[in-house]
Formats: sequence, C-alpha cells, structure tokens
Amino acid sequence: MAITASMVAELRAKTDAPMMECKKALTEAEGNFEKAEEILRVKLGNKAGKAASRITAEGVIAYHSEGGIGALVEINCETDFVTKNDSFLAFTDAVAKGIVTNKPTDLAAVGAMPLSLDGFGPTVEDVRKGLIGKIGENMSVRRFQRFESGKLASYLHGTRIGVVVEFDGDETAAKDVAMHVAAMKPVSLSSDQVPAELVARERSVAAAKAAEDASVATAAGKPVQSPEIVAKRIEGGVQKYLKEVSLHNQSFVKNDKQTVEQMLKEKGTSVQSFTLYVVGEGIEKKVDDFAAEVAAQVAAAKG
Repeated sequence: MAITASMVAELRAKTDAPMMECKKALTEAEGNFEKAEEILRVKLGNKAGKAASRITAEGVIAYHSEGGIGALVEINCETDFVTKNDSFLAFTDAVAKGIVTNKPTDLAAVGAMPLSLDGFGPTVEDVRKGLIGKIGENMSVRRFQRFESGKLASYLHGTRIGVVVEFDGDETAAKDVAMHVAAMKPVSLSSDQVPAELVARERSVAAAKAAEDASVATAAGKPVQSPEIVAKRIEGGVQKYLKEVSLHNQSFVKNDKQTVEQMLKEKGTSVQSFTLYVVGEGIEKKVDDFAAEVAAQVAAAKG
C-alpha cells in the first residue's frame, strides 16, 4: 500500500511522533493506523500516545434533564462551521428533550420521535433530512443514553464533551467528578472493570517494548535483564496503566494529593456509573490527499 504524505501527517497529528518515524510505522503496518500507533508506542514509549485522543469528526454533544430523567446525545455533522448553526443546535437540543420525554430504545425510535422544526417534520428523521437540504451538509444522530436513576450530575465542556454521573450523596462532589471525567477520561470506575481487550493490548505493548529494549541492549553489548525481571516490569507497567485509566484510582483534578475515591469517601458520596461522550470518538474523518487528487485530475484531462 502506498503511504501518502497526508497519511503521515494524520498519524503525526495523532501521536506527536517525528515525521520519519510515522512514515516508517505506517510502512511497517501496511497503512493500518491502529497498528502503526502501537508500533510507535513500542519504539518511542508514551510520547507517541500524547495526542492519540484528538478527534477530527465534527458534531455536538447535548444534554437535557427533567424530573430526575436525563438524556445525553451526540449528533454529528461534516464541518465545525455547522456546529455553530442555530438550526443545527436547535435540532440537537430538541432531540435531547425528546429522548427524555419519549423513552426511545434505539436510534430508529429516536428518528421516529415527533418533532417539527424550521418547517420540517413531523418526525426527527424528517427534520434531519430537511436540515440536510437546507444547510447543505450531512448530519446524523450517532448515539444516546437515557438515565432514570433520579440522582444525576452532568458537565458539558462546550459542545464537544459531555459527562453524566449517577450518584448517591453530595451533588457538588458528583459535579466535581463529572468535570474530572471530562478532563481525565477514565475508561472505568475501578481497575478491575477495565475492559479485558484494553488490558491485553497494554500488556502486548509493554512486552513488545521490553523486547525492543533487550534488542537495543544486546546490540550495544550491554547486559540483558532476566526473564523474571522483565516479567515484573511488564506487569508493573500494566498495573500503572490500570490505575491511570480507572476513575477511583486517578488523582483528583482539584486536589492531586488525594484520589477520586478518597475525595468521594470524604464527602460521603458514591458513584454508581459515569457516561462520557467525546464528539467524533472512534470516527475516522476522511482526509483528502489533495496532491493525489490534482494529479488524478491532470491525468484524466490528458487522457
């Protein structure tokens, strides 16, 4: 597979790794971005993951609560310009309110909810199609979550990050946790709840990094660590990762002298769950290879 300059630039933007290292990693991974990121992490350590959370897809996160019921929804569009459009914003707010009222169970049910907006309707799907024609840009309701616990705390960072926390206890402490989640992006409440595939991936990266270090040491004529020490290093790295990505073990953003778990205990508060939405998370946004496009057009004109 040909590795284009735009592919290298995209990987560099996600990882902060040097341009040539990005090209080498993409070449080795045969163009697979996820595999290339892992290769960079093995070769460069954590530096390669600094910007891995940068998301390029556009859209808005909206939240609405009423009578102890809450709804968090992500609606995507093609460009950042549309995320500031009044009609698009009114649509996202209306969908969030409709989810609270109508109790949809899936995206098809969300599309079927009653809604009239800007002369379009009578359903959410009809309004969506109408706005596509009016604004001239595709948009879609990507995901939503409805909450019925009655004890909810939320935090919106602009329109790009949304967090809802289900809790018992002090509301201020719960709101602080919601803000913390938006900033630190944990993947689970506790370390034992981190998804197995993430743990396996981290262990694989740690093992590959250890093998890389051993190879470098051998080439330099330096002693290589014993298998037992290497195994402890790998496990130590995994345990460090588990603490870094689990909410209870993270250092609290407002007081790094205590963990979130310690802060909650101090405030007599418990968190049952949290939901974090980041606009475009996991969506690959198309990156056009402008030079290749121009070359193709020139070739077509000549032909």
